[in-house]
Amino acid sequence: MRAKFLAFLAWLAQPERLKLRLFLEGNLIGVLTGLVVAAFRYLLVCSEEILPRLYAWLAQAPWEFTALWLLALAGIGYIIYRILEAEPMTSGSGIPQIEGILAGEMQMNWARVLVLKFAGAVLGIGAGLSLGREGPSVQLGACLGQGVGRLARRAPGEDRYLLTAGAGAGLAAAFNAPLAGVIFCLEELTKDFSPLVLMGAVAASVTATTVTQEFFGLAPVFHMGEVPVVATGAFFLPLVLLGAFVGVLSLAFNRTLTASLDGFQRLSLPEAVKPVVPLFASCAAGFFLPQILGGGSPLVDSLVREDYGLLFLLVLFLGKFFFTMLCFGSGVPGGIFLPMLVLGALGGAMFARAAVLLGLLAPQLAVDCMVFGMAAYFACVVKSPITGTVLIMEMTGSFAHLLPLILVSMTAYLVSEIAGGAPVYEMLLARSLRLRERARQRLQALGRPAGTK
Repeated sequence: MRAKFLAFLAWLAQPERLKLRLFLEGNLIGVLTGLVVAAFRYLLVCSEEILPRLYAWLAQAPWEFTALWLLALAGIGYIIYRILEAEPMTSGSGIPQIEGILAGEMQMNWARVLVLKFAGAVLGIGAGLSLGREGPSVQLGACLGQGVGRLARRAPGEDRYLLTAGAGAGLAAAFNAPLAGVIFCLEELTKDFSPLVLMGAVAASVTATTVTQEFFGLAPVFHMGEVPVVATGAFFLPLVLLGAFVGVLSLAFNRTLTASLDGFQRLSLPEAVKPVVPLFASCAAGFFLPQILGGGSPLVDSLVREDYGLLFLLVLFLGKFFFTMLCFGSGVPGGIFLPMLVLGALGGAMFARAAVLLGLLAPQLAVDCMVFGMAAYFACVVKSPITGTVLIMEMTGSFAHLLPLILVSMTAYLVSEIAGGAPVYEMLLARSLRLRERARQRLQALGRPAGTK
């Protein structure tokens, strides 16, 4: 039996079997990624349920209990600091790091990043930071893809295909969105519609989603209820106006994100204290604006259930925006993907509320504006309109809205192009590479080899 198995491996290792290998190993990566991301999602869902109850109880409890919670947050901040110190590749989203690896500019210890990224993201997002699960999920999947490639002793080129497949599987598992995971690999990560990339990405994304659906069911991530189908021709002008409005709203995202990162870098605080800053801010938000805590899925769901006024929607948008900037700027492990979609939904809700008050929109179409707003904000910030369109269709279960989604997304995309906006992940990668080069030059000026501390 062992001899037959070894013979099969030798047969599979032949160059002409590359697509078959990518398919089989993609399925293995999908299973592993599905299990890891399912555990990751479960822990974050638990935190989303516990935190509102915790802050409601603290509001009635003696102040000593709030002091104990602040002490716990400080401890979480210190643990996150040690994680970042031990492995800088765990910082932030993880998607720019994956793009850096694929560009040959960065390297990653897959096993160490896998463990530390999981722990750091669970602690930070679970404590209420306005960060998303998708960036860490993409990096976790990429770690597993790279691990399979390294353990199987695959060539560097093939290893990259497996890493890409794992990244797509991570996104698919995070959002129950297998097609978006595949498109993300092609449009954002590799920008190459290669059949080799496609083979591994499809196998891994579909398998990972199948695994997570065993734990979370078939329901979409956002519970938008009934989303009325709109005729694109009849609502052409409102759709264009919505895309332009959300596009303008999103223009500040990248600039403010960079300013936050630079501000934390210049902040004259010990490195161990910096992760504590957004954690303490989350405690204040938990008492005064708990809707903005965490990634934001419950907030999107509440937009459908609750009849928020225009002023409160603006407060939620500004609170979520600046809290996300504060959290991401600190370098805590966590993504911006989900908060970005939440901001788009809030922008769409504000547009809908104003349009309804002016008599330009039927009230039942407000939910459409929220769905379209998510796709538009994503298209403007990430500059991947096809990924955003497919992702929102899968996340909301609104598969009958392809044309209006594309129209709104492309309008927002054009607004960003006219304003000279850069893709957020490419911008973050370029910034990381610049900082690394400056650090290398400073070490050289001091007469010390790069890589020494």
